[in-house]
Amino acid sequence: MADTETQEEPTIEAPKLECDAQIEEKGACERHVVITIAGSEVNRYRKQAIDEVMPKAELPGFRAGKAPRRLVESKFKEQVTDQVKSNLVMDSLQQVTDGDHFSAISEPSFDYEAIEIPDDGDFKYEFTIEVRPDFDTPNWEGLSLDRPVCEISDKIVDEHLARTLVRFMPGEPVDGEIQLGDTIKLTGAFSHDGKEIAEFDEESVAVREKLAFGDAIVEDFGALVAGKKEGDTVTTKVTIGESAAAEELRGQEVEATFTIVEAQRIAVEEIDASTLDSLGFDDKGDLREFVREELSRQFEYHQQKALREQIVAELTKGADWELPESLVRRQTNRELQRMTLELQRSGFNQEQIKSYLNASRMNAQETTVAALREHFVLEKIAEDLEVEPTAEDYDREVELIAEQNDSSPRRIRARLEKSGQMDAIRNQIIERVVIEKITEAGKLTDKEDDSFLPNDSDTANIDFAIAGDFVDIPEAQHDNDPAAVPGAPKLPEAEKKED
Repeated sequence: MADTETQEEPTIEAPKLECDAQIEEKGACERHVVITIAGSEVNRYRKQAIDEVMPKAELPGFRAGKAPRRLVESKFKEQVTDQVKSNLVMDSLQQVTDGDHFSAISEPSFDYEAIEIPDDGDFKYEFTIEVRPDFDTPNWEGLSLDRPVCEISDKIVDEHLARTLVRFMPGEPVDGEIQLGDTIKLTGAFSHDGKEIAEFDEESVAVREKLAFGDAIVEDFGALVAGKKEGDTVTTKVTIGESAAAEELRGQEVEATFTIVEAQRIAVEEIDASTLDSLGFDDKGDLREFVREELSRQFEYHQQKALREQIVAELTKGADWELPESLVRRQTNRELQRMTLELQRSGFNQEQIKSYLNASRMNAQETTVAALREHFVLEKIAEDLEVEPTAEDYDREVELIAEQNDSSPRRIRARLEKSGQMDAIRNQIIERVVIEKITEAGKLTDKEDDSFLPNDSDTANIDFAIAGDFVDIPEAQHDNDPAAVPGAPKLPEAEKKED
């Protein structure tokens, strides 16, 4: 009997685009690329584009697909040329950025609309692109490291019970004068040379000696507010920091006006059963375990941070690469986002996170430059060790962040995916694993260190930058510009087990 099974036609792959790339090093992290595509390849792509149009072309006097080729070429020349340009640019960029020439960390920068496909001859265009610096992996084994150690004793836990409760307890309205330690709700407006430059609406903040923003500190905040009442307005001068996003405001003195909308006072005189129950704790033991777990996670962050600082200080001794200003500015906001996620998963409360972020914003560019250099070195080691996060690693990060935000992992996951912060999650997992491996291979000396313990700071914090925030990743320059780096893919999920 004859074989009646249908034989599948073998897939014929299109020939690879032949192109030449001349690459000039403009700096450790920047390349200028000139791509030349031979006229024969341009003609091949043009023929392919016309072949795709021919079966569908409808011209007066001819049935669909039956018009003469020369007439179709003339009628659809503009559309075909646009398609050829798009395909040539896309394919050539893909080859160059996927090759061994460099490791891209940004989209190519060029004016797509200004590129023209010639009627005859070679096609040439150029672009600049930010890349990872090229360097040899530093020797990371056998480093001498001081490792902080601290036992979270019952005494330490007891000392932080009241401080922890204050975060959850509702306050009582303040009828009289406001005191240091009270919590107030503020609106604020800032002006420079008579022109309003920024404002915020109803931020809650503790009344302390100083008030920190992302790019300025009100040194006399406590003195301004203490003794005032709800509804009062106070004004003062504040100087914008030298690392502010808006260069024209750096070092400038601006006028700040604050209006006290509401004032509350929280006093923890006794931790009784009714208080604990109203806040969701079964008993004092439940509260103690909550405090112990939170302090343990904060100490783990402190320990990892201390080890990381020693490690990167050693490994980045020669990492003095000059980083493009555009890269630093673009990455500044992303570094702050990454820091926020790391602090959240490490059990820090919102007030502590604001303090860390504002301190980093005060030296935003220096912090970002250091973070980028550290990341390049740690990622190079991760590549050598073939470190890559698993779906379970991502799940754990999401769960810890959700726990600190009192939210569901599903909601946090959706927010991270929508905001494109997958790379921040990935980077912090990879860097943490690399630090752990370097630590394991190091020569460790344990040292007692309880400096991580929360204390009563003299500075309150508001997560707000008077001179505006740094711009995040810029939008693609045009629809046909292929990204050299993935945009915001979804976080990988662990495989679901069958019931």
